[in-house]
Amino acid sequence: MRNLTMGRRTALGLLAAPALIRPAAAQSGPIRIGVPTAMTGTWAVLGAQVVRTCRLWARTVNAEGGLLGRPVEFLFEDTQGVPANCLRKAQEMVERDRVNILLGLMASSEALAVMPKLAEWNALFISSVNGAGSITAEHWVPNAFRANTSGPMGARALALWLRAAPQTEFFSLSLDYAWGRSSVETFEGLLRGIGKRSIGSVFAPVGTRDYSSFITRIRQANPQALYIALTGDDGTAFLRQAAQFRLFERMPVVTETVDMLFTRPAGDAAIGLVGGSRYTFTLNNPANAAFVQRFRSELNELPDTYDGEQWQACEVLATAVRKARRTDTEAVVAALRDLEMSSIKGPLKIRACDGQAEQAGLVVRVDRRDGMPHPVPEVIATYAPSEVTPACRAANFA
Repeated sequence: MRNLTMGRRTALGLLAAPALIRPAAAQSGPIRIGVPTAMTGTWAVLGAQVVRTCRLWARTVNAEGGLLGRPVEFLFEDTQGVPANCLRKAQEMVERDRVNILLGLMASSEALAVMPKLAEWNALFISSVNGAGSITAEHWVPNAFRANTSGPMGARALALWLRAAPQTEFFSLSLDYAWGRSSVETFEGLLRGIGKRSIGSVFAPVGTRDYSSFITRIRQANPQALYIALTGDDGTAFLRQAAQFRLFERMPVVTETVDMLFTRPAGDAAIGLVGGSRYTFTLNNPANAAFVQRFRSELNELPDTYDGEQWQACEVLATAVRKARRTDTEAVVAALRDLEMSSIKGPLKIRACDGQAEQAGLVVRVDRRDGMPHPVPEVIATYAPSEVTPACRAANFA
């Protein structure tokens, strides 16, 4: 079902028009941005963050007079997190609705399905969620950019923090799809770089609810520490069962990405979890404080990881559009290359060579905070962009 933040428009005459022969989008009227994302299915809780933040951003920008004096309009389509669905929905947006800007794609596999079509569609894509290293490496295309922290970047920040840890033998548990496998591969390589080693790994299907057999395998391996790459309901289920098995008492548990989607429902079972963070509302800077205040005022909720990352992606797009003073694909792509700005996470640069946003790396620990009804991620270490960003078009670190 299509969902617009503003009024509907029919464009029956464009239904069969190939993207290549259509003229560039008119530089007047609403700026339409396509968001084919997971609104139902396994990734629906992540997709809900993307959708609510896009709507909040549109309200904020439109209340200030729009972008280039034009109102912003988001078009949402439910992909259910399925790559084939995402590819079809994105193409419909391009051909039917004359969308040339795509945001909010959920699973990395969806992004990887859409990216090869961008040139044909004369469209651009800015990632706000996708973590697979290959997006800005072997599968990179010129019209694709990543505003968010990648999986390898999160793993790198964590590895830098672990250099001083006494544990040397690690076991890994991850979700069995592109992001999870990329994260484990990167983490194991980083361990070798800091004089530590992996003694095994296991991959759980997305949607696993009973982790007892995986926890048994972890205990049999008897590592000194456990690395996990889980999120959403999968992460919550694991943390609760890990608490029942007293896994945290046997070994420290670390993760590439800490988000409240799985730590908040886990409650006290999440206390002590250490990991990289793509974004946390506890970041202490004026831009983030203003964002958190706006978010809480309008939504009566704290922004989570993908709220922050989606807001940052929208701000990256807005900065590029203002720089280009146009919204056609060629102009915005050119403006995005080597774009520098200040975001809610601090200084940011979109490097031209692979579209990756260079930004600070964060490590957080889940803990209690006065006035909060649940444990929250507190920043315990920050690393410079140069320390946590792979070389151009590299998925991992040498």
